[in-house]
Amino acid sequence: MAKWGHGDPRWIVEEREDGTNVNNWHWTERDATSWSKGKLRELLVGIVVESEAGRCEIGELKQVEGEASCSSRKGKLIFFYEWNIKLGWKGTTKESSAKHKGVIEIPNLSEENEVDDTEVNVSKKKGDGDILKDLMKTAGIAKVREALGEYLKALKTGKEGILVNQSILSLVTQVMLGFSEFTTGMILPTKAVATQELTVKRKLSENTLQASSPVALGVRIPTVAVHMTELFDTTVDQLYSIFTVKDLVQKFSKSSAVLEAEKGGKFQMFDGNITGEYIELLTNRKIIMKWRCRNWPEEHYATVALSFVPTLGQTELQLDCTGVPVCKEENMRSCWQKQHFEEIKGLLQLTTLSG
Repeated sequence: MAKWGHGDPRWIVEEREDGTNVNNWHWTERDATSWSKGKLRELLVGIVVESEAGRCEIGELKQVEGEASCSSRKGKLIFFYEWNIKLGWKGTTKESSAKHKGVIEIPNLSEENEVDDTEVNVSKKKGDGDILKDLMKTAGIAKVREALGEYLKALKTGKEGILVNQSILSLVTQVMLGFSEFTTGMILPTKAVATQELTVKRKLSENTLQASSPVALGVRIPTVAVHMTELFDTTVDQLYSIFTVKDLVQKFSKSSAVLEAEKGGKFQMFDGNITGEYIELLTNRKIIMKWRCRNWPEEHYATVALSFVPTLGQTELQLDCTGVPVCKEENMRSCWQKQHFEEIKGLLQLTTLSG
């Protein structure tokens, strides 16, 4: 056994109190799949190209299959991604105003190929409109490749143009620079680079002072909006009560809850996994809440609006949620669909049977 102070420096643990991944030697990995799906949708859907021939727009992400991850080994970040993407596009010719639809396929976006070498195929449904297909095969593909490049920049740095050695940065500084949530902390700082980190912080401070407009304090978290609708076989007032009466909340959630159903009142559901505050309550019409899940970034809340719309013999619940962290979008949808909508329907069936 080597004497204290004479061992391999890669295994020196006294530099970190917790001894975690000292000098970034061990392999660590984080999943970037969910975040990537949201980012690809954000960058690709909505792309528009126009010419004298007409106008085309990518309006749908039909398929995104694959995975992405970020790994750290020996102080270096390694990115793996492999995607099979299918997009739906539609266009209108200027001469005849005829409408046409088609598909863009990206069968293999991966780290094995540069974006410019990635295969991008454009097809169109049968009939006229080849002029629009040609537009998508030129200007459309160019914009798609540009969007894919933006995705890879965001994946690897979290912020365009910032390519730095993360090992010289503290976790706070990494967040300030805008590293994406799954790369932040992948490479941990050591004592030997404290001076370098101070230099980086000073440059950040100088850049902030030179900015022409005020910069908001805090960390900007990439977010998305979620919209869902669901029909319930019940009256508006009964459905409204299920979200505002403690006993009913505990019944459909099958867990303890704390509710103060008034403006400014706090709530906790699912044994404290969901917390928030009521912003506005319009009886039998609308509920607006600050809403967060326990595993979200600290102090980050989404805004959830529930609208209760009476229909023939049923009530339509409209869910509009803004400020959902991109990486939590799928979890958010699943939470509302399975833990709220489906459980509430089960409760309503039991109520009907017992009645």
